[in-house]
Amino acid sequence: MPSHNSIPFEGNLLLDALGARDRALLAPHLVLAECPRGTVLFEVDDDVSQVTFPLHRTIAALIVPLRGGRTVETATVGHEGAIGGVVSQGYLPAFTRCVVQIEGAVLRMDADRLREAKRASPTLDDLFVRYADCLLAQILQSVACNAAHPIEQRVVRWLLSLQDRLGTDALPVTQNMLASMLGVGRSYLTGVLGTLQDQGLIVVGRGRIHLLDRTRAEAACCECHARVRRHFMSVMGAVSTPDGEILAVEATAVSSEPSSRSENCPPGPQEAAR
Repeated sequence: MPSHNSIPFEGNLLLDALGARDRALLAPHLVLAECPRGTVLFEVDDDVSQVTFPLHRTIAALIVPLRGGRTVETATVGHEGAIGGVVSQGYLPAFTRCVVQIEGAVLRMDADRLREAKRASPTLDDLFVRYADCLLAQILQSVACNAAHPIEQRVVRWLLSLQDRLGTDALPVTQNMLASMLGVGRSYLTGVLGTLQDQGLIVVGRGRIHLLDRTRAEAACCECHARVRRHFMSVMGAVSTPDGEILAVEATAVSSEPSSRSENCPPGPQEAAR
């Protein structure tokens, strides 16, 4: 059983936001693992029995496979969040595939253990309810963006989202990977990247894309990135750098019972459901 001090809570913003009591609820169940790029965390129709917390610069994507081998990314999750069993409470068939896009370390735990911890801590439960709302907002905005906006703006949105999680302008993404995320062909994407490079927004290198000017990129992007980011900042109390990197989120202390009740009186159904 890992000790409390051996768990790298600081590598994931959700875990880092927790107080000592809530960390103690999770620490015995968290397992550290390394995930190479391309690791499939779960596949469509798998029972999602694990919750995965990306650490530091590890990034995974939720992907919807389509006929003919095409795929479309619906959400990107890095050290600001968690994957699997967060919204569904676990052990429900996965609707998407989840693939590690930027390799690195993760913490994993059984979804049942997380559910027990949320029942024991209203603060922990509230944090994950708020995060689930933000993850759903990202998915819904991605659907709208894919339907309504040109590919150039979608590319810039994806690169900005990646920079939010990595905190660098040198983004370790290949053209094949980006084409897969956007559901387009590699040759078509090459032309799109050439256009963005001609506009002075990016420089395409070997195995990476450099985002040259975040302010100009935000101006060239559709509204989708800014909407998702504002919602995350508002709901999660997030703090970020001027360059966009998300540094911290807030775990708001939640009382397990209203102030008007005595200490021995259990919370009502509305409070218990939070």
